[in-house]
Amino acid sequence: MKKMITSVLIVIIVIIGFSVATSSFYTVDQTEYAVLITFGDPSADIMTPGLKFKLPYPIQSVKKLSRETFSLTFGYKETRDGVILQENEAKMITGDENIILADIEIQWRIVDPIAFLYSTQDPVSILYNATSASLRGVVGSSTVDEALTDGRTRIMNDVRDNLTQLVEDYDIGIAIVNINLQDVDLPTQEVSDAFKTVTSAREERITKINQANRYRNEKINTAEGTKEALISRAEGQKVAKIEQARGDVARFDAIYSEYVNNKNVTSQRLIIETLQQVLPDAKVYIMEEGSNSTIKYLPLDGITRGGGN
Repeated sequence: MKKMITSVLIVIIVIIGFSVATSSFYTVDQTEYAVLITFGDPSADIMTPGLKFKLPYPIQSVKKLSRETFSLTFGYKETRDGVILQENEAKMITGDENIILADIEIQWRIVDPIAFLYSTQDPVSILYNATSASLRGVVGSSTVDEALTDGRTRIMNDVRDNLTQLVEDYDIGIAIVNINLQDVDLPTQEVSDAFKTVTSAREERITKINQANRYRNEKINTAEGTKEALISRAEGQKVAKIEQARGDVARFDAIYSEYVNNKNVTSQRLIIETLQQVLPDAKVYIMEEGSNSTIKYLPLDGITRGGGN
């Protein structure tokens, strides 16, 4: 009987020892955070990856959290059947008092596991509410045109900045990785189609204005080029006229100098040159004055054709 009791006790001790041994050792993966909790009080040091030892429960326990990036959607839900719009979430008012539907995806991860576990009961709900407040606040300070057209990037950046600041202020151990503003639209198809028509007309107007400005600039450049060409040509003609006038003055001075030295010869020369200019096809003869015998003459055109010698 004593042997049986001893055997049972040994078996119980072995089972308890095995259970304690198996529950006291644990591994921490590279993709995990591990927080060691002693009597409900978390250790300030985060466990590094590897094989670890702890005292058996309820003395010590380990809480593991993933290091992966999580996704939170606002305004829609993803199911096996596809994406379902959550209109009550997505509906919001713009700064110019128009109603739009906006949905957004927040990518986040845990950076402080102790704060994530103990700063609040539900940090993901706080992130959801902060996302709602950030998106509605930014949309509420934007016009419907900005929200539906070229202001989306600015809205997304402002939401990221606001949400990041809120998460830091709440100290819930979360960091924002990325934000994607998925869809921004008007609540009814008729209103959406009308807005798209207005937007298309506005874009066409901008295109026409740009085309007109481009045509105007081309014409201005052509006119400027023509003006510069005319000015350059006029400057060239002015210089040519000035040089011609200077040449005429020099020629006149030379003739005048010869005239002063020999008035008769110069006078006859001027007369002959004038006759040649006035009567270019006439034959000019120079006859000796006072001769009663055979007429002596000099064919001037032969002399001039001979090279002026």
